[in-house]
Amino acid sequence: MSEKNTAARVLLIDDHPAVRAGMRMLLETCEHKVVAEAGSCSEAFEILENIACEVALLDLTLHDRSGLELLPELEKRNIAALVYSMHETPSIIDRSFREGALGYVTKCEDPAIILEAIEVILHGKRFLSPYSAEVLDKKDGPVLQLIDLLSDRERQIYELLGQGLSNTEMAEKLDISPRTVETYFTRMVAKLEFENRKELRKYAISAGSI
Repeated sequence: MSEKNTAARVLLIDDHPAVRAGMRMLLETCEHKVVAEAGSCSEAFEILENIACEVALLDLTLHDRSGLELLPELEKRNIAALVYSMHETPSIIDRSFREGALGYVTKCEDPAIILEAIEVILHGKRFLSPYSAEVLDKKDGPVLQLIDLLSDRERQIYELLGQGLSNTEMAEKLDISPRTVETYFTRMVAKLEFENRKELRKYAISAGSI
């Protein structure tokens, strides 16, 4: 973790008030500000219409539905989502990243890892906690590829990028604005740790479509 922490506005989403209270105390040690709390998906969706934040600390087991349903909305709003969950299976970890999470920490780990994770995802980079990484390393099947770090929407854009489409053509095909395409490019460059968008485009074209 860097010596000087970057303070962030945080939305806490967990169905246990005691956990939220503990997380609030932890975050305040690094001057992060908890702007709102939610115990369910529906409550979180409502809060998102009225507050601004940079980070969402999200549990996956909520009162009404899975927290996974919130990830695409958080990604759309350019809110860095950090999953903090008791789920320790490769499929859940993988799916969280596909749905738009930037970080994953399990509840069996030292809560201080959350502070390190926030510092990383605030810069648009992916964070995988030590235990989560160990779980994925032990899973059967192919090793996680670079493209596996992207969310479903980012994968769509990556595929079109590999086909040589322009920003305007991608925007029309996906029914989004060219500005939104640019936002996804910026996020993908940071997440995949390329130097710039030109390098991202070059990689996508050379690799071909998924």
